[in-house]
Amino acid sequence: MSDRSDNAGTQAEAPRAPYGVGPAYPSSHTQFTDEAPGRYAAAPVPEPAQAPAPAPPVAPATAPAEPYYAPSAEFAVAEGVRDVGMVFVGASMTAGYGDPKGLGWVGRVVARTQHPDLDLTAYNLGVRGNTSGDVVARWGAECHPRWAGRSERRLVLSVGTNDLLSGMTMARSRLNLANVLDEATNAGIGVFVVGLTPTLDDDLNRRIEALAEAQADVCARRGITYVDCYRPLATHDQWMADLAASPDRAHPGQAGYGLIAWLVLHNGWNDWLSLS
Repeated sequence: MSDRSDNAGTQAEAPRAPYGVGPAYPSSHTQFTDEAPGRYAAAPVPEPAQAPAPAPPVAPATAPAEPYYAPSAEFAVAEGVRDVGMVFVGASMTAGYGDPKGLGWVGRVVARTQHPDLDLTAYNLGVRGNTSGDVVARWGAECHPRWAGRSERRLVLSVGTNDLLSGMTMARSRLNLANVLDEATNAGIGVFVVGLTPTLDDDLNRRIEALAEAQADVCARRGITYVDCYRPLATHDQWMADLAASPDRAHPGQAGYGLIAWLVLHNGWNDWLSLS
């Protein structure tokens, strides 16, 4: 594969009514569950040593332990018309690579997020080949100038498959996501996470599914909305056909990006934005 793709499984559910019209949106979709990701208990606090005997040696960890999260800032939504700066950060799937319409899922979601109470300024900062480590390094420097002067700051994050393709450990990938979420929420920034999508490679898909579950856990611990794109698309014929027909067999065309947009819009998007 020439470019590291940022894509992310179980049973398909009954189809639901189609969303959107025109060729930029597919005509049918797999239903995505409305249930929120499960809550997970924080890691137990170790008990104090009962005896002065030295502790046995412990092998060094591949990544620091994920800290317990306690937010220090509240996210507030203003009354009336809201001046919202929304930044999308990720890799090639966020950038919409391969979409002949040039919209990707981000452009389709922004087009459907028009509201009389929302003065929205959106920025797509997807970079092909980015890992979660790359996002950790750049998101602050690139996002904050785009939020300057905006009274409401929003961050939409979608990254992870390049972590697997680059050999990054699950622990490090999970920690990178946690660090971005914690830094953003502690700064009073509203965060929304779009999950990984399946590929045509069964072995890679097994690893994507495991990382998608880990990302869902990281978000659930923090009360952050996470959209599972893997399970609905893993058995979706239109998604797989779109990947198979694409030049690199890794990035979808307009039908596939329309499916991702549909999942985002129908799984907590308006609630996250406090839109009626």
